[in-house]
Amino acid sequence: MDQELIILLVMLGTFLLANFLLHLPVSLGMALGAIMGALVFGLFFGGDISELGRHLFEGPFAYLDTVLIIATAMVFMTAISKSGTMAALNNVIVTRFYKVPVIMLILLMIIVMFPGMITGSSTAGVLSAGAIVAPILILMGVPKEKTGAVIAIGAILGMAAPPVNVPALLIAGGVDMPYSGFEAPLFFITLICGIIAVLMICLRYCRHIRIEDLSSGLDPEISRRHGFKIYLPIIVLAVLLIACRVFPNALPNIGMPLTFLIAAAVACFTGEKFNFINATKESLRTTVPVLGKLMGVGMFIQILTLTGARGWIVGSCIEMSAIEGIGMVLLFIAIAVACPAFGAVSSYGSASVLGVPFLLILIDHFPNGQVVMAAALSCIVCVGDLMPPTALAGNYAAALVEEKYSKVLRHCAVPALITIVLSLIVIIFSETVFSFL
Repeated sequence: MDQELIILLVMLGTFLLANFLLHLPVSLGMALGAIMGALVFGLFFGGDISELGRHLFEGPFAYLDTVLIIATAMVFMTAISKSGTMAALNNVIVTRFYKVPVIMLILLMIIVMFPGMITGSSTAGVLSAGAIVAPILILMGVPKEKTGAVIAIGAILGMAAPPVNVPALLIAGGVDMPYSGFEAPLFFITLICGIIAVLMICLRYCRHIRIEDLSSGLDPEISRRHGFKIYLPIIVLAVLLIACRVFPNALPNIGMPLTFLIAAAVACFTGEKFNFINATKESLRTTVPVLGKLMGVGMFIQILTLTGARGWIVGSCIEMSAIEGIGMVLLFIAIAVACPAFGAVSSYGSASVLGVPFLLILIDHFPNGQVVMAAALSCIVCVGDLMPPTALAGNYAAALVEEKYSKVLRHCAVPALITIVLSLIVIIFSETVFSFL
């Protein structure tokens, strides 16, 4: 048995043991897996033990930029939730479009997706926008378990949508690809899947809506009290994100973390009064598990690369794809099954451990569509947030509507399958998609 395979099995075995048997957080499980892999490599396969500590320390800081983006984006989401911006948006959409349920449902799905789009976390979508949209859908007559499914699907699609897609960042970083040009393919996949999901699940219940039936779930006074200025935080965010890209020579790129903090500070003066310090503490408490996962993934991938286990995975996948006649078929089946399945433990880990080698193989077969393929792979990886037992998006959505997750998951199956299939189609035709987008 290859030494790389032994180390890989030790790392994965330690991780799974810590996560499922000892019920430790995913972040600690990954850290323990990395430590055990480093020890096995150093003690039995001639690794330089003096260097192992340095790699264990460096690994968690590999994704420091991503950690800062997620943390500050969550501060922004908490700020606009406290100030009433999200509630005001919800009220405007429902009151103006309830007679056109197709448009109303699509806009509500975008509201659910929005927190994930800027934080890269499906949990943020469920806990912030999901908590606002779910009562409205239930008042429209959508059953609780189907409402939970819409919130869960919207949250994972928001996680996959630009501008912040953490799995795509991890995959791009793993192959030394700049995180640039991902917006168009990610929007293409996530918007199509989001529209199909919400209309397929909810439209039948929303054909004859009376605004009087929805009044208990809306807060029309918040828009009247604060007027247009309540939307200024989102406008400021959009302007800052777009302006530095449209006018790169005239405006400095201040970075996404500072952009989110500026927009969050604006929210303090445009809506309901709230304590910014307390809101920041609340947002960071919510975000710590996600940030911990990223640090654990960084350590895990650092040791995986150091010991050669990551290269072994790539080599094995290349050998599989080279099997005459059925190699690529097996590869696509592996992508469709393994990426979401590994995401049941950690979608970030799936992106780094599986997404990177899969992309390296695909680049060999489709050399001109790397960005599109990386975007599509990240969408498949994000589906893992629906997979039990962890199922972050699914479990939070089920708790939100007070239903068992098994009932919610049943209605998530078809939209999740559509997302995987569409992503695979985009990969297969990546070169055509790339030239079109």
